[in-house]
Amino acid sequence: MKNPKVAFVCVHNSCRSQMAEALGKMLASDTFESYSAGTETKPQINQDAVRLMKAVYAIDMEATQSSKLLGDIPEVDVVITMGCNVNCPFLPCKYREDWGLDDPSGAEDSVFLETMKTIHTKVLDLQKRIANGELL
Repeated sequence: MKNPKVAFVCVHNSCRSQMAEALGKMLASDTFESYSAGTETKPQINQDAVRLMKAVYAIDMEATQSSKLLGDIPEVDVVITMGCNVNCPFLPCKYREDWGLDDPSGAEDSVFLETMKTIHTKVLDLQKRIANGELL
């Protein structure tokens, strides 16, 4: 059986969803495929997120990821919205949940690091629930 595809979605696909895609690939690639997308794109991934993901996880998001639109990713089984604080993008799926994360853009490093830690924990929990057959 193929691993399910998970999309991490927010409006601009430049910060939280990018971190979630990178952590999904690092922590859970044996359980699900990770993608991220938004209804709009930014010219580059949030540079604070890029810098801190390199420092903490040795992941260079700019080398492996880019800001993508919903139509740029394959059909997915699971959609995780980040907590958009506006109208969250809609993407058809079999299961959907919202992680309710505030956008750390423009905040101090400590806020980014806390958001990264929360995403890390949530990705591991999602991996466990998918592996146990709780979601699909």
